[in-house]
Amino acid sequence: MGIWRGRSRRKSTGGRLRPIRKKRRFEIGPELQHATVGAGTVKRYRGRGGNVKLRILTAQKVNVYDPATKVTKVGTIVTVRENSSNPNYVQRNIITRGAVLETDLGLVQIRSRPGQDGVLNGVRLAKAASPTARR
Repeated sequence: MGIWRGRSRRKSTGGRLRPIRKKRRFEIGPELQHATVGAGTVKRYRGRGGNVKLRILTAQKVNVYDPATKVTKVGTIVTVRENSSNPNYVQRNIITRGAVLETDLGLVQIRSRPGQDGVLNGVRLAKAASPTARR
């Protein structure tokens, strides 16, 4: 089932709007496919105007930028630790922009859009000081 991004059939007050035409193909939204942790696969799909976008379906590696040393390294993804867009995504290991991943290089926050860019870029998070270290 596709997502329709056309005009609503209801007014903001709840009244009925009479449609002026049928649905059009350009009003169909993109299919939902989430990037997950697994063997790396990328899918090409057509955007408006014939443009080609790349969508990550599964990923094992992530480009990790360390702001302390200003070096970028490739890290291996262990699991998804936190995802502010949907808490259920953590259990399903779904990667979105802003998700916090556990890698072999430490915790990484994703800064790229895996469903749009076709690449996983992230920034290494500084280790949080434990509450007992202040005493």
